[in-house]
Amino acid sequence: MASKRKINMNFRPTMTDANNEQKGTGTKPTREATSVYEILTLMLIFLCKKILFLETRLKIFIYLGCLFGISLIADVMPIPKWYFSRSDNFINRFFVKFAWGWNLFLLIPFLILTSYIYCCGQKQRIAKHHLLRIFIATIFWWFWTKLFNVIEANFGRCMVKGFGTKATCLHAGHMWNGFDISGHSFILIYGSLVLIEEARCLMNWDGIKDNIRLEEYQRCTKDSSANNNPLRNLSEQEFETLQVNYEKYTPYIRGLFIGITCLQVIWDFMLFTTLLYYHVMVEKLLGGVLAIITWFLTYHVWYKYPKVIPSLPGDGVFKYIKNQAAKQAFPAARRGIGSINNQTPTFMGRPIYRQNQEPKQESDSNR
Repeated sequence: MASKRKINMNFRPTMTDANNEQKGTGTKPTREATSVYEILTLMLIFLCKKILFLETRLKIFIYLGCLFGISLIADVMPIPKWYFSRSDNFINRFFVKFAWGWNLFLLIPFLILTSYIYCCGQKQRIAKHHLLRIFIATIFWWFWTKLFNVIEANFGRCMVKGFGTKATCLHAGHMWNGFDISGHSFILIYGSLVLIEEARCLMNWDGIKDNIRLEEYQRCTKDSSANNNPLRNLSEQEFETLQVNYEKYTPYIRGLFIGITCLQVIWDFMLFTTLLYYHVMVEKLLGGVLAIITWFLTYHVWYKYPKVIPSLPGDGVFKYIKNQAAKQAFPAARRGIGSINNQTPTFMGRPIYRQNQEPKQESDSNR
């Protein structure tokens, strides 16, 4: 009876691996194993991005349609009252009345941490190109809300004769009838749009980690095979600052991003109640339109000019945000899930490894 032949399953190393062994450089690094906590965090961030980064034109169309349609219905039809129709409801008292303060409470630390990473710690660039946007937005918020109060006070009259100013009329317990442009419509729409624009710097944020990993390998091995890494022009000090700060601050940035998403949902909900129960259609429509115009002229006209101050969110020492054409790669990554040619499961285009599983070596053509 013939004995079984022992089969050697070791594959012959490629020329690249052989050359790396001779140089003592090893193979290119692969992603580390993905933990359960990381998977759950990525799922939550992915959901927040879907909620926050709705198509901008669709978002504006929805705002304008609701400002006109829902407000018009509320003017001609009686709307049933409920808890949130009262001005002393919890969200209105503790959130809407301090809406811009809540925006600043989340946006300032979020902007500082993210810009500190993609600006590689350049404090002057962070202040001039990014923190300045928050200052400009605050100036516009203050200007428009003050102007609304001036218009109401100077273009109105007291319901009882003998009181020429709004202050004396209200102090006497009477009602002042003026053109009250909806400050709630303005702040809720403008605050939501600013939150969305400032949070866009988190798009492709996880790609920075992959670029750091490959750039670290290329600098250690002097390998110039991949010259398209956006980090290749960073100095050693800038690259080291990026490495340390990315790992240190990304968990806090993700937490702030989740908070920004929750706050934006609250603003949209309170805008809906405002359209149903407060002001008339013209006052709400005018406040919302001014908010949209202010947002458009700043984020889509002013900040998009080249070499302008301030610049758009995510504009730093290196470029990491992909253009819209990169979205076309999503269906291809989706087809790779569970397929025969790709045995490694993926989540949002990133491979997921078990803790005891050895990551497969990627070919140079797939990098």
